Amino acid sequence: MRLKLAVFDVDGTLVDSRQVIHRAMTRAFERAGLGEIAYDRVRTIVGLELTEAVLRLAPADYPAERIPELATYYKQAFVEQRAETGFSEPLYEGAKDTVERLADEGWLLGVATGKARRGLDIVFDHHGLHRYFQTFQTVDHGPGKPHPRMVLDAMAETGAAPAETVVIGDTSFDMEMARAAKTRALGVAWGFHTPDEIEAGGAHEIHHDYDGLNAALDAFADGLEGDAA
Repeated sequence: MRLKLAVFDVDGTLVDSRQVIHRAMTRAFERAGLGEIAYDRVRTIVGLELTEAVLRLAPADYPAERIPELATYYKQAFVEQRAETGFSEPLYEGAKDTVERLADEGWLLGVATGKARRGLDIVFDHHGLHRYFQTFQTVDHGPGKPHPRMVLDAMAETGAAPAETVVIGDTSFDMEMARAAKTRALGVAWGFHTPDEIEAGGAHEIHHDYDGLNAALDAFADGLEGDAA
């Protein structure tokens, strides 16, 4: 029987973190004396490892030795937000239902995220998601996106082959990572990158809601069953 592994991105795919990420980055830039930063700039780096992300956003003349400090300001700002009244990182509509359904149908589930494991655990604890997943890939132990390391490690942990694996994400970095790992790349258009940007990253398909994504996942599973027949 063929294995079925779905590797999900988190921010912009499972979790609607658009406002909190922009707010944290704005606070970090203001703390560093750089002023407010526009959302349309911030959204372009979501999914990357944090130091790489702030390096891309910082002005060209910003001292390289201060990049780690800027990353620390961002982490501090995110922690501060979590303590504030009204803080929210909601799941997208359909996200938990999809995860539950896939788990019930025998899929192996994984995460590949630009978050550190501590941040991932906080979000997953809050939404009760840990029990559905078998592999958790973060930036703590190696290269981040678009390097394929996280997907390769997820496949190694679960025993799934590239042909049995699909990566779901909202950025070009997710699609580049999936392609480099030789897996199926399913883009979702409700997160940070535009459909054009996701397509440029190499998406095999792009979906605009969880209904469409679920249909694509069912088709992928049916194809595996047909191959095994």
